[in-house]
Amino acid sequence: MSALHDLSAAELLAGYRARSLSPVEATQAVLAHIAHWEPHLHATYLLRPDEALAQARQSEARWLRGAPCGPLDGVPVTIKDNIATRGDPTPLGTAASPLVPAAADAPPAARLREAGAVLVAKTTMPDYGMLSSGLSSFHALARNPWDLTKGPGGSSAGAGAAAAAGYGPLHVGTDIGGSLRLPASWCGIFSLKPSLGRIPIDPPYTGRAAGPMTRTVQDAALMMQVLSQPDTRDSMSLPAQDIAWDRFDAGSGHLRGLRLGLLLDAGCGLSVQPEVRAAIEAAARLFEQAGATLVPMAPFLTRQMLDGMDHFWRMRSLMDLRTLAAEQRDKVLPFIRAWAESAAGLDGAQVFEASQQFHATRVATVRACAGFDYMLSPVAPITAFAAELPAPTNDPLRPLEHIAFTVPFNMSEQPAASINCGYTDGGLPIGLQIAGQRFDDLGVLQLAHAFEQLRGPQRPWPRPPAA
Repeated sequence: MSALHDLSAAELLAGYRARSLSPVEATQAVLAHIAHWEPHLHATYLLRPDEALAQARQSEARWLRGAPCGPLDGVPVTIKDNIATRGDPTPLGTAASPLVPAAADAPPAARLREAGAVLVAKTTMPDYGMLSSGLSSFHALARNPWDLTKGPGGSSAGAGAAAAAGYGPLHVGTDIGGSLRLPASWCGIFSLKPSLGRIPIDPPYTGRAAGPMTRTVQDAALMMQVLSQPDTRDSMSLPAQDIAWDRFDAGSGHLRGLRLGLLLDAGCGLSVQPEVRAAIEAAARLFEQAGATLVPMAPFLTRQMLDGMDHFWRMRSLMDLRTLAAEQRDKVLPFIRAWAESAAGLDGAQVFEASQQFHATRVATVRACAGFDYMLSPVAPITAFAAELPAPTNDPLRPLEHIAFTVPFNMSEQPAASINCGYTDGGLPIGLQIAGQRFDDLGVLQLAHAFEQLRGPQRPWPRPPAA
């Protein structure tokens, strides 16, 4: 039997039902495992073992009465720093934020508590979530458990590292341009960026989504069952819908006849590394061998689109920085300040033109995907990069060159997942992106579940360094 900290949520829940496992045992095992890993990874914020164990004891009592309070009762979970939890500060990854206790749980945190999940810790992120790394002016530098010299990706940095390292089975992150899928790719885990509004979030913003980060598709589906419940605080949330999130019975048999677009050139940004391309092509061939039809896709994201979104985000961040007192502004990560302040010379016409690129990206993405059931691509053109770097380019004037495969699906509101499809010669994971038509979140999960069966056994999860 696997170690308790390595068990999936589905396995834990089966053990609780059979009374062969208890939430207290599971939480103790996860906390002990975190204690071995955390000095090396720095994935957690507000790690409070006593509070987690108190929640686990309450859950254990409910299971002993045969009355679990929800579908995740007693399962350890982490929540990203920027998802508010009642009574806790929400620093947003930056030393510039005042540490004011949140008045209420944000929707994802509220749904997890209602479902009985045990909140083990929150997880780290970079300043304001505006980097694809674990570099932060508030949190210690997060690292990748597969290679401690590399970063886990971001901005859901701690969540990606925690999932790969075995900090329990369930983790929640957020994504506005790739912040779920990039760390999932670079940490070898699974993540779904759902259709915009499928998981209510507060505050909502164009392209912003919360989503599950797990080791298995089944565990992500369990989380979707809970996280997709309605919440009026999200003005962009979708109507409540009864979705059979666990409907995976068809396995890989339903692939025959599917038309899959294969995108190997994003149109701009960094070039795809040869090992990444080879892994994506090999994954695509597995789908083809199972009966799907592969059709090459032409690149559709342009330099004007990527730069426009970048420039608009710079101006938004500059406006945010200008609300801070000088001593607070000086605490923001220098890379983020340099990036934002580069927008100071933009005039109104330039900002307007930049803002239009979000819609242009949306239109181009929807048009490019119209002829396909699902789309396959790399999550990122590269594998995990040096932990100390804020971005692969280390250039605040070229900070988004690695998100050209992911950001289009934020703007088009389409669901897109990352699932591990291989490893480099050096042992770094490589993520396959599976995107679907808008609202077809379940279909993306089903296709990812089928790929889990097609890809075969994975390498063992990394273990903490010897003491």
